Amino acid sequence: MFYRPEDGHGLPHNPFNALITPRPIGWISSRSADGIDNLAPYSFFNGVAYTPPQVMFASTGSKDDQPHGKDSLANIEATGVFCVNIVAFDMRDAMNASSATLGKEVDEFDHADLERAECDTIACARVAKAPAALECRLTQIVTLPGAANRVAFGEVTGIHLRDDCLRDGIFDVTTFQPLARMGYRDYSVVREVFSLARPDD
Repeated sequence: MFYRPEDGHGLPHNPFNALITPRPIGWISSRSADGIDNLAPYSFFNGVAYTPPQVMFASTGSKDDQPHGKDSLANIEATGVFCVNIVAFDMRDAMNASSATLGKEVDEFDHADLERAECDTIACARVAKAPAALECRLTQIVTLPGAANRVAFGEVTGIHLRDDCLRDGIFDVTTFQPLARMGYRDYSVVREVFSLARPDD
């Protein structure tokens, strides 16, 4: 099968997201200029640089009560900071609850019944029991082609690691089993890892 996206795929559901899998989930927390905490998952998320450490996430939707994109981007534009929380398998239901389309006045930590903690280097809340959290200062927001496609880049200024996820000095993802996004309404979970030595190691 071959298709041009501009012509449509002819399938019951768009296969695009199912091709780029698994995708890590950036559970982005932010705070509005009015002090309302927001929390939302984004699966167009990744790390993009080591030195200094930098991450990105893309927002591809819009809301009636925000002029440009979603609450996360509006908050980040206003405050210049955000936090990326890593999603453990046992947090899947709370993560899903936080993905609901809610008014900008709604605090998703309360909506999803999640404990929050204050970040150390930025004025933002984080998910207290997340296995890891990356505190970030916004470096730029890039507008992409399309009606509501924007990418936020941030420099990581502080990193929280849950102590029980460290084994012999290694951050062991099998201790919390990170959730990953697949296509359609599907998810996956990392329970097994293996190593490959590079040819030049």
